[in-house]
Amino acid sequence: MVEDSTLVRDALRVLLESTGHRVSDVGTLEDAVATATRDEPDLILLDLTLPDGDGLALIGRLAPGQRKRPVYVALTGRDDPSERTRCLSAGCADVLLKPVPVRALVASVRQWLSEPVS
Repeated sequence: MVEDSTLVRDALRVLLESTGHRVSDVGTLEDAVATATRDEPDLILLDLTLPDGDGLALIGRLAPGQRKRPVYVALTGRDDPSERTRCLSAGCADVLLKPVPVRALVASVRQWLSEPVS
């Protein structure tokens, strides 16, 4: 998870870990590159506005070196159709508007990772 708000990161980490997921979380683009290169995640929840750049830049920086391409999901506070189009064109599987409803996020994560519903 790449999110510059510690509060949001902590809440999402607790939620995702409580549903059985291993979570790495960072607050900057540079930390995201390092962590994703090391961990090779299955899914990346990606804030678009980071202190050191546009979150979508991560997609281009990881793609060449990854053995397995993660599912990218953009998180944004901007409810704008052009922003959604930009994210999908960059390679995101979906775009979620913050604050993301908890049940919807858990269900979506299962879908993106093709996990059975328990």
